[in-house]
Amino acid sequence: MRADYKRGSLAISFFSFLFFSFLFAFIFFMSFYSLSRNYSFYALDNQNLRQLWDWSKHNLTIARGKLFFYYNPKLCLSEIHKMEEISGTKGRQEKNDIALKTNGDQASCENELLKFTKIKTSSDKIVLKWEAYWPLDFRDLLGFMVFYKEAPFRNVTEFDGQDVCGSNSWTVVDIEPPSRASDAKIKDPGYLMRGLKAWTQYAIFVKTLVTHTDEQKIYGAKSEIIYIRTNASVPSVPQDPFSVSNSSSQIILKWKPPSHPNGNITHYMISWEQQSEDSELYELDYCLKGLKLPSWTWSPPLVEDNFKHNGTEGDKRSENCCTCPKTDSQIKRDLEESAFRKTFENYLHNEVFVQRISKGNDSTKPAEGSRRRRDLGRVANSTMVAPTTLGLLNMSMTTPEVPEEPKPFQMMVFKESVVISNLQHFTGYRIEIQACNREALTVCSVAAYVSARTMPEVKADDIVGPVTHVLIDKNAVHLKWQEPKEPNGLIILYEINYGRLGDSEEQRHCVSRRQFSSEQGYKLKGLQPGNFSVRIRATSLAGNGSWTEPIYFYISDYLNAPTNLVAIIVPIIFAVFLIIKSFMINGAWSYFTPLFRQTEGPTGPLYASSNPEYLSASDVYIPDEWEVPREKIVLLQELGQGSFGMVYEGIAKDIVKGEAGTRVAVKTVNESASLRERIEFLNEASVMKGFSCHHVVRLLGVVSKGQPTLVVMELMAHGDLKSYLRSLRPDAENNPGRPPPTLQEMIQMAAEIADGMAYLNAKKFVHRDLAARNCMVAEDFTVKIGDFGMTRDIYETDYYRKGGKGLLPVRWMAPESLKDGVFTAYSDVWSFGVVLWEISSLAEQPYQGLSNEQVLKFVMDGGCLEWPENCAERLHNLMQMCWQYNPKMRPSFIEIIEMLKEDLHLTFREVSFFYSEENKPPETEEYELDFENMESIPLDPASYTQRDEILGRDNGPSLGFKGNYEEHIPYTHMNGGKKNGRILSMPHSSPS
Repeated sequence: MRADYKRGSLAISFFSFLFFSFLFAFIFFMSFYSLSRNYSFYALDNQNLRQLWDWSKHNLTIARGKLFFYYNPKLCLSEIHKMEEISGTKGRQEKNDIALKTNGDQASCENELLKFTKIKTSSDKIVLKWEAYWPLDFRDLLGFMVFYKEAPFRNVTEFDGQDVCGSNSWTVVDIEPPSRASDAKIKDPGYLMRGLKAWTQYAIFVKTLVTHTDEQKIYGAKSEIIYIRTNASVPSVPQDPFSVSNSSSQIILKWKPPSHPNGNITHYMISWEQQSEDSELYELDYCLKGLKLPSWTWSPPLVEDNFKHNGTEGDKRSENCCTCPKTDSQIKRDLEESAFRKTFENYLHNEVFVQRISKGNDSTKPAEGSRRRRDLGRVANSTMVAPTTLGLLNMSMTTPEVPEEPKPFQMMVFKESVVISNLQHFTGYRIEIQACNREALTVCSVAAYVSARTMPEVKADDIVGPVTHVLIDKNAVHLKWQEPKEPNGLIILYEINYGRLGDSEEQRHCVSRRQFSSEQGYKLKGLQPGNFSVRIRATSLAGNGSWTEPIYFYISDYLNAPTNLVAIIVPIIFAVFLIIKSFMINGAWSYFTPLFRQTEGPTGPLYASSNPEYLSASDVYIPDEWEVPREKIVLLQELGQGSFGMVYEGIAKDIVKGEAGTRVAVKTVNESASLRERIEFLNEASVMKGFSCHHVVRLLGVVSKGQPTLVVMELMAHGDLKSYLRSLRPDAENNPGRPPPTLQEMIQMAAEIADGMAYLNAKKFVHRDLAARNCMVAEDFTVKIGDFGMTRDIYETDYYRKGGKGLLPVRWMAPESLKDGVFTAYSDVWSFGVVLWEISSLAEQPYQGLSNEQVLKFVMDGGCLEWPENCAERLHNLMQMCWQYNPKMRPSFIEIIEMLKEDLHLTFREVSFFYSEENKPPETEEYELDFENMESIPLDPASYTQRDEILGRDNGPSLGFKGNYEEHIPYTHMNGGKKNGRILSMPHSSPS
């Protein structure tokens, strides 16, 4: 832009402002003119100049000189002529001083008014039509321009929002002129405005776009600015719903208005419906160890749960204890968890479930039948075997009656809060909030969801009525009582406290929901003679109810009743005879065992063939009592890939006594497998036939006739321990919502694995591949020893091939196994220590950062794993004991359980091998100090001290089994004269 004022003349050139009247507010009279060309006002090449002055506010007089206007494309000639008249220069200009073609050639310099003929609105569209306008020469009409923008107030002008750079706040649309065909009627031009906001006011005007001729007449047309509001529409979702329960029958609900009301919000529709409890609560046995009692809280959760599960005798809801105030970080974390839980639950409701149909459900089914999932896999799963026997499984289970689900309730409110009353105590509700606008076609918005639970009723879980008893045997009593009619949520278990009068301690029994339903109470068995008292209480989702009043019964002294002497002596003599006979057979067997040990497997004879491919599976594997008819197995879904083939979840009919249908895991062999692989598959399964231990995965049957060959196993619902531990990491994508295991839970896992291994050792079975990947996790979170090598191909990276031999799990192997290939119960203990390390680190890779060759050398040189992060000292001490370089210094699995037994769940005593009759040591075995062996192995006294502290020993050397260990397993040289239990620094892998 250049502005020159010289000797009474003003030259404006390359000016980019839209108008410049403010620049010359001080100019009222110009009496001089340019001596060169007689121009007093000079305007050249101003691309955005639209207006000269606001002539209603300013006056200008030019006494001498002329005006010059060229290349001002947006300055209409009408503006120039108006300046001629006001300034007194009209008639002074020559023909070429004011260009007719280059001034206003890109503007609509209209002098006629366009009128709209049709206006129609919807929530997001406006239809406009206006009168057709034609200049004298219709070819001069280039088209129309529609200007529109949002205008909350009716005070906009044509030039609002325009700036120096030529930008514009108006949305401008070019419209073609209507057709002028001679045979058709000329239609009014128009435009459909799309993508508008609902219930929003817009300012709109239309202008013509024309060309100029050499004539001086100015033509064109423009409409007035009109204001049009779009129609109302459906509001957006109400924001931030929040629920609070202030009593057992009320929920307070609050929310914020929608961010886009799209009209005037006239009211809100609130609907709510009662939610059935999760079907898993009806099926699970919460008396089993490892299953934590569900603890539902109402909204918002209390600072501390006042309802103690399985608490002491004085546990009652009316007794409120003072709680420590939470820190700011704890409060913030609780709020974040609560918000995330509600958001995630809303998402699940919307994505997983379709709208519930308001019909009564079968009262004999649990809540899983009350809502239908979205069918996302109908086509993809059409080839799967239909679960035709699921009905049998459900029929065999005792399923509680669930009341018919009520229809949803509704109410209309006119503000952003409401109190919902007359609700069921301690019941979950799904609440929907909709913003409504009566002016919209679809009145109400999409619902915002929030879940809430009312507070518990104080006496709802108390057992009503007397507890009765019936003597069903000389030492058994059948207890009966009535279930609470309207409990807080649902009753998940009962507790029975009973004891003989005069005894210092009471016995306690847990009765599951299913057991109570099947027995119509509970049967106390194995009672000693005497007077007994019994109290019972129920435990619901809200906590414990009150104890019943004690009842009393008497068991007669059946122990001192007259007996038949012959009936006692004869069985004793017969038993002694059987014992003597078994000793004779075992002695002969121990003599002849070396003669044919090479042809005998752990569970039966091994077969050899010059060409095994010529053998069929039936020639090698002989069907026995484990054979299951193929038609009794129904496959349901894939669980994953095994080492021989796919593993499926299935239903087996009549495979477990007393169950019509049992959920099982079914292992298969790939169709492309060779005959040798099929034989190995059946032989590995046969190993498990001789095992019967709660902490070892149970074989249920084999289908060897026909193809494919199937091995039916106990179903381990949570998969292998390695995958399960990794899923518990806080950042795991497949986290089931459970926190990482506590120290108590880790100790429980360790004891269960040790118990299974103790059983295998008692059976003279060396595992050789103990690792987290080969341990399985049951539905009740019990950890069991897995299926002995069948998972090797799944975790192939955990194995290493040494010197052309088979794959070896070097990161779990003891030094003697790596060096001499010797596997014993002691090498299994070393592997158990690595499993402990995996449990503590949530299944990290042992010796991470080292290659297999580096691990092999590191362990053989006396190294072991470092202390895991956040690992308790107690667990680390146990690991160190398992990693003693001298195998004989490692504890046995029985000793490991001895160290941990005080912290185990009570059910461990009932199901473990450790506490069973099988674990009784033989009476004929003698112990003596092995001084010769102890002198030949240099030991670190600290290793004794550490082990003795954990075992609770005072001092003194440990006892060794009779016999010299070095006579058959030369481990002495492995120690190399170094101190036992030393820790080497971890080597670093090379950059290559």
